[in-house]
Amino acid sequence: MKSRVRPAPAQQATYTGTTKPPTGVALYAQVRDFINQKISDGTWQAGDKLPSENDLVKQFGVARMTVNRALKELSQQGLIFRVAGVGSFVNESQPQSTLLQIANLADEIKNRGHIYTFELIKIERIAASSEVASALDLNVGDSVFHSVCVHHENNIPVQLENRYVNPKAVPSFIEQDFATTTPSEYLLKQVAFDQIEHVVDAVLPTAEQCQFLKMQANQACLLLTRRTWLRQTAITYVKCLHPGNRYRLGGRFLTEGKNQAT
Repeated sequence: MKSRVRPAPAQQATYTGTTKPPTGVALYAQVRDFINQKISDGTWQAGDKLPSENDLVKQFGVARMTVNRALKELSQQGLIFRVAGVGSFVNESQPQSTLLQIANLADEIKNRGHIYTFELIKIERIAASSEVASALDLNVGDSVFHSVCVHHENNIPVQLENRYVNPKAVPSFIEQDFATTTPSEYLLKQVAFDQIEHVVDAVLPTAEQCQFLKMQANQACLLLTRRTWLRQTAITYVKCLHPGNRYRLGGRFLTEGKNQAT
């Protein structure tokens, strides 16, 4: 189920005029440098959709694999991001989510002036696997709540959330319909916690995760794994997957000690 706010469509970037690249420049580099220039001079701005691969093939008179290589390199540099089946878009400076506290992703996105939507894929009661049981200090086979959500920024998926909740800590979780409130928002408002653990890994997505995040299988992701506790009782075990070219994770804090190394 999705929130009912409809995101504004991305503006389509257009190609005007012709280019005369320096002699000897590789064909893919000609396409790459042309797009880079349009982004650098502000002609194409953050969120704009680039011309399709077919349009660029016609405009430059090159092979499709040449255009694909140029777009792939721009994506690796973080200048654009590509959404499978949709197209390529001019990237913004990658938004950064804090690691020092549990942040509300919806608020972060709205504070940037962007449109937030989410889709609840499933909410269910399942038997804990060995991994989940260990994370939540339960026995294998014990009952746990499980939810899966996809979070979108300007209609582009930026996070796949896979959440497990200890029923003993939050028995009301399974009863929520989450039509307008995400599982994370509900837990932040309803449940206290006094310990947080964050671990970040670089991973490649599975085929199913690629479908949810509309990304290619060879693109790296940042996997944020979080656990929370209250008075030594485990509450949640969450795995949040972010396309690496659409999001960053980090934080800044003040130290209280003196003569700290920097």
